[in-house]
Amino acid sequence: MENLAISVGDAIEARCTKCQKNTLHVILSLAEKAPENVRCPKCGREHKYRPPTKTKDPESRRVISQQKAEHREWEDLRESMNSDAARDYSMTGAYKVKSLINHPVFGVGLVQRLVGSQKMEVLFEGGKKMMRCK
Repeated sequence: MENLAISVGDAIEARCTKCQKNTLHVILSLAEKAPENVRCPKCGREHKYRPPTKTKDPESRRVISQQKAEHREWEDLRESMNSDAARDYSMTGAYKVKSLINHPVFGVGLVQRLVGSQKMEVLFEGGKKMMRCK
């Protein structure tokens, strides 16, 4: 991988605290081959170089929150589960709500709801999964 030399006057992506965004800035001064001061062309503000921040995807935050809630639900229900009573999972098997299944990959799960005629939602330790059934 090549190291590209930067110099005064070059454009570099930086975080502007006034604009509250990552934008291309103009390098005003360098310190030990790294940008020291930059200017934001959008607002005109000159400030110390701040590396761009990663934007947080609101969808990923929602998914993480949902996974935490599912894990808490699993922890609450685990004490009342009798894993010895779990049936081995089969795609051709018929299941009822609140029945326990034993999946070869996901482990013990609790059938939470039936969706249509051939699907069910099962809560496993790793989260909810949509599974095929009869």
